[in-house]
Amino acid sequence: MKRARTVVAALGAMLACAALAACSAGPHPGTTSNRPFAVTPAGEFAAPWAMAFVPGAGQAVITEKSGSMHLREADGRLRSVSGLPTVVDRGQGGLGDVAFLPAAAGSGSGTGTGTGTDILLTWVEAGPSGPDGATGAVLGRGRFDPTNAAVRELTVIWRQTPKVTGDGHFAHRIALAPDGQHVFLSSGDRQKFDPAQDPASDLGKIIRITVADGRAEHWTLGHRNPLGLAFDPAGRLWSTEMGPKGGDELNLITEGSNYGWPRVSNGSHYDGRPIPDHSPTDGYAAPLAWWDPSISPGSLLIYTGDAFPQWRGDAIFGALSGEALVVVDLDGATVRGPHLSDGGADPRGRASARRVAVGARRRCAGPGRTTPAPHPRRLRSTS
Repeated sequence: MKRARTVVAALGAMLACAALAACSAGPHPGTTSNRPFAVTPAGEFAAPWAMAFVPGAGQAVITEKSGSMHLREADGRLRSVSGLPTVVDRGQGGLGDVAFLPAAAGSGSGTGTGTGTDILLTWVEAGPSGPDGATGAVLGRGRFDPTNAAVRELTVIWRQTPKVTGDGHFAHRIALAPDGQHVFLSSGDRQKFDPAQDPASDLGKIIRITVADGRAEHWTLGHRNPLGLAFDPAGRLWSTEMGPKGGDELNLITEGSNYGWPRVSNGSHYDGRPIPDHSPTDGYAAPLAWWDPSISPGSLLIYTGDAFPQWRGDAIFGALSGEALVVVDLDGATVRGPHLSDGGADPRGRASARRVAVGARRRCAGPGRTTPAPHPRRLRSTS
């Protein structure tokens, strides 16, 4: 199996230390030859999916898609974590996201008293027809015992409904709300398209779940495969979404909004069939930034650290097919401009700057030059 090297010394450093190459003429100080940071490999895993720090312990946990999870001690030792669920490791499915609830979170679900070691996990489970049939994403809550590297009392608090066949677009990324009482979860369209517009289906939605009792409600709809989900310091929720060909997105998530998939997109189907573009009068929330060609955004954080003050408050995410980290310059609830990183060591010498647009459907003229575009008006669904 191809092995992926992952820096796990610090989550902020892993994602925020991007080689920053703006969409402007000439080399940027953040290119490969002159990065404003140092990278120290701190672990190597076969298929890492997510990482979170254990509160107050100097430890981190790393999930792998295959269903395993590792506890990294402060001295660098890795320990296997026990007590994990049975997962369906197939296609894009497997063990997914991980997060720790704050101490003030309500107990609920029989999982303890919210002392800071309450853990949330997402994974893919099989339906009643067995491992070769329908599957769906799951959110579970349990207690994490760092002394014994074990998850205990793991209880499912949400299941993606309906379970369907296929192995793609689970999404199952989680973000803890600033109020400490809610968890937001992205539920992909499972490559089924139309259910993203069906209010009776969980597919293609971002869902708000109450921590204390597990009550779930659809927050937004019309999503394809949102793999990044994060709050900014002002409490606004943002998402990165893998779109169709040439339609990857950065979205500001607002309650009740419809983001249009599969009815509208700034991309096109992979078989070449067109999809209507976003327009100011279509009734759908348009992305604040989008990428063509696709870069495959697979994560998201809003940077709040001190090491890189020029990026404070900006959106940072990994671009999988783009082989880069991307910094998007945010100004409150708007995007001032996207900056694309040099992806690092690319043995093929391929330019990792990709075309990007802010707001309206315009493209950069090419790597290293941008065509300005106005910010779109955020529209709410009329349906």
